[in-house]
Amino acid sequence: MKFSLPSFGKASLIGLDIGSSSVKAVEISTKSRDKGFELKSLGQAPLAAEAIVQGAFLNSSAIVDAIRESIDAGKIGSKDVAAAVSGHSVIVKRVNLPQMTREELEDQIQWEAEQYIPFDVNEVNLDFQILDSNEDEGQMDVLLVAAKKDLIDDYVQVISEAGLNPVAIDVAGFAVQNAFEMNYEQDPEAVTALVNIGAQVVNINVLRNGIPAFTRDIMTGGAQYTEEIQKALSVSYEEAERIKMGGSPGEDGQVQDVIPQEVEQAMRSVSDTVIGEISRSLDFFAATAADARITKVLLSGGGSKIAGFAPAFAERTGLETDLLNPLAHMLPSKGFDAQYLETVAPLLSVGIGLATRRLD
Repeated sequence: MKFSLPSFGKASLIGLDIGSSSVKAVEISTKSRDKGFELKSLGQAPLAAEAIVQGAFLNSSAIVDAIRESIDAGKIGSKDVAAAVSGHSVIVKRVNLPQMTREELEDQIQWEAEQYIPFDVNEVNLDFQILDSNEDEGQMDVLLVAAKKDLIDDYVQVISEAGLNPVAIDVAGFAVQNAFEMNYEQDPEAVTALVNIGAQVVNINVLRNGIPAFTRDIMTGGAQYTEEIQKALSVSYEEAERIKMGGSPGEDGQVQDVIPQEVEQAMRSVSDTVIGEISRSLDFFAATAADARITKVLLSGGGSKIAGFAPAFAERTGLETDLLNPLAHMLPSKGFDAQYLETVAPLLSVGIGLATRRLD
């Protein structure tokens, strides 16, 4: 799913994942699927706290600097970029419409969208994908996507100011789906829930027969852990981030005489909240699709790396749960450290999914 922007050619794209805590830039080779994809370049850069809050760009200059730093870190020379949006300003709906050609739907999409999206259609970018047609009943299923123009404009502006060429805007949940499909064998009988846990947004995309059956973004995520650790230990944001990712309080002398249980209790409390939010969304899907039972959940994003999160998720939901590895079938270029790639892999699902795009 991409929104139209000025473009382009058929060259490979930089997958640019602008998260609320970091920016990841990924470039892959243009090898065929038969020969496999090659991870060509990878760069990351931290993003200043509160540069992006609830999807709003509050510090554009910091975002531009982080984009440039990620490109420099990956030694990426390409300019064409695919980015991803998510959150309250993005609406994804699966709708049933009268049978018509794609050309006819393109002419009518704005009128059709008015019935399904809670925004003024003049204030959004629209795109759609025809999923299935039932000519006997004269109906077809369509995936409708709308994103506020202000949100798209924010992404275009920071990418352009960083000296890059924004050529495609995708939806984060669909980018994760791209990464999943290029790395895992597809079972037509399986119903797989892809759950990408970012710092401030969780993207849920439930796939049935290879098609999104349910999508939802939840405004929660890994930043809650940092906030709770800050409150529990009275430490800086940076120190709380370090502790969240496995560091012990006091390692650098900033925290003294801290009871470890305080950290564990804070982390467990947030995990219960985040898992509860995700679980309720998956339960909603189960209730509205009685003939489809989720067979597996694949977690990705920085939140999936929180110690004990995946086992706690499996125990709470009763669902088979694993981490999504977007590098499982990726051939790394020489120079990449295998242990480093294993560590960062869960963070790269959106970037890898974006980098697989081709404009033709």
